[in-house]
Amino acid sequence: MPEEQLDFLPILAELNTKFRDLEEKQKLLKERVLLIGQNLVEIKEDSSSSISEIKFSLEEMKKEIKKIKETLIRIADELDKKARKSELEILQKQAKMFQPLDFIREQK
Repeated sequence: MPEEQLDFLPILAELNTKFRDLEEKQKLLKERVLLIGQNLVEIKEDSSSSISEIKFSLEEMKKEIKKIKETLIRIADELDKKARKSELEILQKQAKMFQPLDFIREQK
């Protein structure tokens, strides 16, 4: 019997070594998975904060664009109420043609 046990010792030692190697590999894989999980969480947090900042900036830009549109509409309305240069020139020519003061002087 002792001889049979001695035959199994190298096999058991080899199996023991393989189990330790497998356990070490499993431990390394577990650590890598944990690191990957932590990295994913950090990336998600960074992405979420970046997206929040972008959303805030976008809302601010929308407000500014709305104000600019309102201002442009007011300016356009005011411009419609104003006389154009060509219209003023026509009125000046008509006033020169009529010249009411000369008309009154000639009648006296």
